[in-house]
Amino acid sequence: MTKILFNNWMYYICGMVKFPQKLTNKLSKRIKESTLRSLPMENDLVDFSSNDYLGLARNRNLEPKAQNNGATGSRLLTGNHSLYEELETFLASHHKAEAALVFNSGYDANVGFFSSVPQRGDIVLYDELVHASIRDGIQMSHAKGIKFAHNDLRDLERKLISLRTDSGREIEIYVVTESVFSMDGDTPNLNALATFCAENNCYLVVDEAHATGIFGNGSDLISELGLEAKVFARIITFGKAIGCHGAAILGSKELETYLVNFARSLIYTTALPPHSVAAIISAYDCLQKEGNKILSELFQNIDYFKQEIERLRISDMFIPSNSAIQCATIPGNKQVKYVAKQLQGAGFNVKPILSPTVKQGEERLRFCLHAFNTKLEISTVLQMLKTNSAA
Repeated sequence: MTKILFNNWMYYICGMVKFPQKLTNKLSKRIKESTLRSLPMENDLVDFSSNDYLGLARNRNLEPKAQNNGATGSRLLTGNHSLYEELETFLASHHKAEAALVFNSGYDANVGFFSSVPQRGDIVLYDELVHASIRDGIQMSHAKGIKFAHNDLRDLERKLISLRTDSGREIEIYVVTESVFSMDGDTPNLNALATFCAENNCYLVVDEAHATGIFGNGSDLISELGLEAKVFARIITFGKAIGCHGAAILGSKELETYLVNFARSLIYTTALPPHSVAAIISAYDCLQKEGNKILSELFQNIDYFKQEIERLRISDMFIPSNSAIQCATIPGNKQVKYVAKQLQGAGFNVKPILSPTVKQGEERLRFCLHAFNTKLEISTVLQMLKTNSAA
């Protein structure tokens, strides 16, 4: 057993067998830098932290109907319940895609796609702030991944020109971005990006995790912009605004068939149980019936939040965003953790985002807005932010 004392807390690193010293050293480094992660307990604080943007996860009126609880196997063996076909048919229609394929999570979907679709010799040009699951999938593939500056179309163009000049041959290039970035809450110029990819014969892939269910009348941002035909693949998730679990990849029938045959994160895992699939169907049904009201409440809160940061003259702290994710930069892990602790102590669940999750010096408080937040809650938490960030 290894004992590490830090800030009057004793951390125990123990096990039935000796724990590798290299791993102990890495944990010790996290503890000394105040960056050690731990799993939080459930609390009753005012929610400015979860991804349940529309409140569907807490909607007790949703009663998924499924007779079977267990998946019994992978989708290619015994786990492909008839509810999957119902859900995927609906998703393709609702999100205006030719086909949809459900995965167990957004992480599984991204790893499955990027590890199997780009081939040896192909290039994946990805925004430097894309989610870790995209990066992991690219690392598992035989393609070469190259990042471009965040939301910078000119840098993307420079990288593309350089690649094709150096190669001297035609290569398949995938361009990857998010419609709403999880740590900044901002959005790329998707119209310009789609046009660029079409003109340069690139395959555009868009992760819609934080836009699913919010934009496009409860579909996604690509649908709202009418760009479906210009996007090779979209990744949508159900663990955020839809309030359930799982994800899907939207694209052509050919892409669906290819993923069923080659996406290892689909082939070699137990499927989502029928109850989970039914829950997704139920959530979308609720969104179709009550979506106008819920979405209106969410966007009213986003507008009010932005008005309040202007009124309080703290807008310079915030990264510009029109989404439900609003981030106040407070450099330094120690300082941002201090401010978060003050807000949490007053009853507001606002989480600090520390380095190395974000770059050092770009630490922040991440406010996730919801349809169910009240204007009083928004005004109060922002006033407290102003007071404590100046302390």
